[in-house]
Amino acid sequence: MIISNEFAKHETDYIKKYQNKGYTANYRIVDNQLVDLETKESFNSESVTIVAEHRYEGMSNPSDMSILYVIETASDSKGTFLSGYGPTANLDDASFFKDIPKSNYIEDANILDDE
Repeated sequence: MIISNEFAKHETDYIKKYQNKGYTANYRIVDNQLVDLETKESFNSESVTIVAEHRYEGMSNPSDMSILYVIETASDSKGTFLSGYGPTANLDDASFFKDIPKSNYIEDANILDDE
């Protein structure tokens, strides 16, 4: 799994790159389930795989931190989820992603390598 600190790029730059690679679903956490906003299908933490994650600090305010999760689900839904972390973290989001089994994090994957 790639965890990168992207200080110079904005989250939307990576979201667009991942969308071009087929990661087009958008999600929200509802009642400790990841919900695909288009299909309304929901996933528990065990049925979610984290392909990559990118962490960001605000250019003008370093305490403005976010993390972009690149996700694949058991039903082949693929998309991204952007969340705050650190002092701005949404506790429901943080709890859900903390519960994803470590075995569901892809090691050393980076689908943007071929660009």
